[in-house]
Amino acid sequence: MKLGFLTACFPDRSLEEIAAWAASCGYEALEVAAWPDLGDRPYTATHLKAETFTPGEAERVTELFATHNLTLSSLAYYDNNLHPDPTERSAVNQHVLACLDAAALTGCPTVGTFVGRDPGKSVAQNMREAEAVFAPLVDRAGELGVKLVIENCVMEGWHPDGYPGNLAYSPELWEWIFSLGLYLNFDPSHLVWMGIDPVAAVRPYVDHVAHVQAKDIETFPELRNRYGYPGKAVGRTDPWDVGWWRYRVPGLGEVDWRRLIDVLYEGGYDGVMSVEHEDPVWGGTEERVRTGLRIAHRTLRPLIVM
Repeated sequence: MKLGFLTACFPDRSLEEIAAWAASCGYEALEVAAWPDLGDRPYTATHLKAETFTPGEAERVTELFATHNLTLSSLAYYDNNLHPDPTERSAVNQHVLACLDAAALTGCPTVGTFVGRDPGKSVAQNMREAEAVFAPLVDRAGELGVKLVIENCVMEGWHPDGYPGNLAYSPELWEWIFSLGLYLNFDPSHLVWMGIDPVAAVRPYVDHVAHVQAKDIETFPELRNRYGYPGKAVGRTDPWDVGWWRYRVPGLGEVDWRRLIDVLYEGGYDGVMSVEHEDPVWGGTEERVRTGLRIAHRTLRPLIVM
């Protein structure tokens, strides 16, 4: 297993700058942000332009990673593949295809995205639509030898009432996405606030995990007693402000990383564990983000066999 991080936490830095810093801090891999450059969207970045990616650019990226002895673990494009607007949905689906092509050019093994959801339709209706939407994406991934991975993020901010906006938030739904030919980008933090033990949840499915994101979470049960699991309902001006939990870097939250990594090893996982830095305490400035990544490295490095 190798330790890396998702580059989206450095939206204003070049991939060259990020790679040099990552290697200097002892990281071994990068999950590269590949969102289209559509403006200032939180937790997104464009460190690889998949829609215009060429063999020449692939050679440049490959040489960059070789120079710093880094592994390119995944291309990250997490958006709503079931967007209710047909034009927007098509654009998202097409960008996933572009990411798959770019991954194949670089030898990157995975591309990460969301299932998503049309919030105006039932879960059952969304599942039927997803089966049609993802069929050509999975077929293309198979042709290229790339695995299409789905993160189990709840994406509650995509639903007007804070309900799950990405249909991959539970083991029940994981079994469904596996039946479509998709794999899991496993992030334990999302399971904790849903009331699911991440260690017990992932144990039966490690052979379907093609990538792992390392993010921690801090919960405040006394506030959950006021808001309930969906979070704030009155005066929720920010759709992401649930009011009773927040993400943290590994080591500053409630995930038992020792047990979790042991279960991954036991199940045969030998890929990359990629820190996804969305910690509001260690965010806000680039130096604080760097400190957060150092904390994550200090927490996880002793648990990962080199």
